[in-house]
Amino acid sequence: MIMKKQSHQGFGTYCVHAGHVPDPNYAHLTPIYASSTFVFDTAEQGMNRFTGKEKGYIYTRWGNPNFTEAEQKIAALETHQLHDSQGNPLQAKAILHASGMAALTTLFLSELHAGDKIITHLSLYGGTDELLQKILPGLGVEPIIMDMHDLQRVEDVLKKEKHIRMMYLETPANPTLRCVDLEACIRLAQQYHLVTAVDNTFASPYLQQPFRYGADYVFHSTTKFLNGHGTAVGGVLVGRDVEKMEQHVTKVARLLGGNSNAFDAYLLTLGMKTLELRMQRHCENAVQIANFLDNHQAVSKVNYPGLTSHPDYAIAQKQMKHPGAILSFELKEGLSAGKKFIDRLQLCIRAVSLGTCDTLVSHPASMTHYGIPREQREKSGITDGLIRMSVGIENIEDLLADLDQALS
Repeated sequence: MIMKKQSHQGFGTYCVHAGHVPDPNYAHLTPIYASSTFVFDTAEQGMNRFTGKEKGYIYTRWGNPNFTEAEQKIAALETHQLHDSQGNPLQAKAILHASGMAALTTLFLSELHAGDKIITHLSLYGGTDELLQKILPGLGVEPIIMDMHDLQRVEDVLKKEKHIRMMYLETPANPTLRCVDLEACIRLAQQYHLVTAVDNTFASPYLQQPFRYGADYVFHSTTKFLNGHGTAVGGVLVGRDVEKMEQHVTKVARLLGGNSNAFDAYLLTLGMKTLELRMQRHCENAVQIANFLDNHQAVSKVNYPGLTSHPDYAIAQKQMKHPGAILSFELKEGLSAGKKFIDRLQLCIRAVSLGTCDTLVSHPASMTHYGIPREQREKSGITDGLIRMSVGIENIEDLLADLDQALS
């Protein structure tokens, strides 16, 4: 039986147990269902499953027991201890995808049509930015990218632009860690009847729950903190309108064919069991590293929402349980010093992505955001000398020692 939502059940308990259905053969963990298709007892049963009269699996592009467990666990975490307007436990439906970009594509093609516009902000993940600016315009969808800290200006745009259909938010943003006020932005979007979607990848549901503020959709690259071990690429789209998710959005996802696979879903489920424990250590380490870098003579700037010097410190304090495990910084000597620093690292890993147990260091301008024009990058605060760090769960003394020797 799927674990029922009760107020006394903690987030960590959900991480371990939510979504799990006892295996008929009494396996402790859900086995890997490495099957492309599923059999029917009778022709009528097959017909009933295709028409939706009977629940059951048909074909792995349409669903798989490993997908179901991961999806239900993520939906449970994003709605943990939240309630709807009638005071009932909030319900949500998740759809697992092969990548974050696949989940994002399902979101956009489910909600946006030719003639629609989407409003969003500066400093998005590079892939999201390119999808908005290089793919959607070809489908007749126009992005409006602006500073969403000036809510009066945002409202002026909403009053003027009658074809805006969606507000898309990413907070904290990649890689500047800028945060937008979810409560204020979503409330404004609701006044103008917009669909709202939030990329919650950097925070994870442990630190932030966008549904708390009325978001319609929550998006994750599950590759990151949810998986936590760098073992599988994936993405998930979670929606508050369960009927719409089960009907229209599921149809779009199946036809686009961006489904996950049984093995990656199995790895994701295993990773999520330790999400709470990992996030606690990630965050403890990140605070100490941010303070260390902020006081280091070789560092000119640190972007971390937990520092009072960060422009969005107050917003992060308001809507996040903790400022998180990601930071970025610049060295006083710029790009050349940054390259030397990265090359001198001995414990920290030189790699893109984030959210793994080990600390990852990358150079956004030449890696994750290489496809964004330099002028636009710099306008968003992504300079050529910016270094991004995803802080892992290693012992803090070892991480600080590695950073110190690399900066010396």
